[in-house]
Amino acid sequence: MRITVVEDNEALASAIAFRLRGSGHAVDLLYNGSSAEAFILHEGSDLIVLDVNLPGMDGFELLSSLRAKGVTTPVIMVTARADMTDRIAGLDRGADDYLVKPFEMEELEARIRALLRRQKLDLVEREEFGRLAFDKGSRQVLIDGEVLEVPRKEAALLECLLDSRGRLVSKGQLIDHIYGVGADVEDSAIEPFVSRLRARLKGSGVVIKTARGLGYMLVLAD
Repeated sequence: MRITVVEDNEALASAIAFRLRGSGHAVDLLYNGSSAEAFILHEGSDLIVLDVNLPGMDGFELLSSLRAKGVTTPVIMVTARADMTDRIAGLDRGADDYLVKPFEMEELEARIRALLRRQKLDLVEREEFGRLAFDKGSRQVLIDGEVLEVPRKEAALLECLLDSRGRLVSKGQLIDHIYGVGADVEDSAIEPFVSRLRARLKGSGVVIKTARGLGYMLVLAD
């Protein structure tokens, strides 16, 4: 899943991103409410972790603005404000959950899992392409119903290619999906993941084609 973390405490934001990326999610980090709104409206997100105290536009204002513009993405608000009136204010503005700092990363992850289960992301839970299937909830890859062992970053790569099956996906787009927009990662870093995933998919009826200098495309084998 692609998760946007909006938090002006860079140390905390980095810690959250590290934990979520370790669980196989792509994470985009934003530190300012105004820039976060522009990013979310343009790039989209599967879930937003939103701090209340932000420069530019606070979390309550940002959430209200997003909901007014029709953004229905699930939102977990995180804040040091434990007062009940603040919790109610966040929920009334459209938050789906509310987490008070300090919190354990395990609790944040559990709340994310619960929220994604409830919301179901308004997405197809299982993507199928020929004999290949990808279960978005369990992050499992299956061929003819049998689970194929695929490491997390390769699974994220496959998810992105599946979402654009039959269409070209650039290396930059793949890196954004795996690491999050703005990650300091060279385009060439994607090549070993593609190579390994291509080898795992042999015999599946699905192949990854290369458009040299442009990107990759997932297609059914001839």
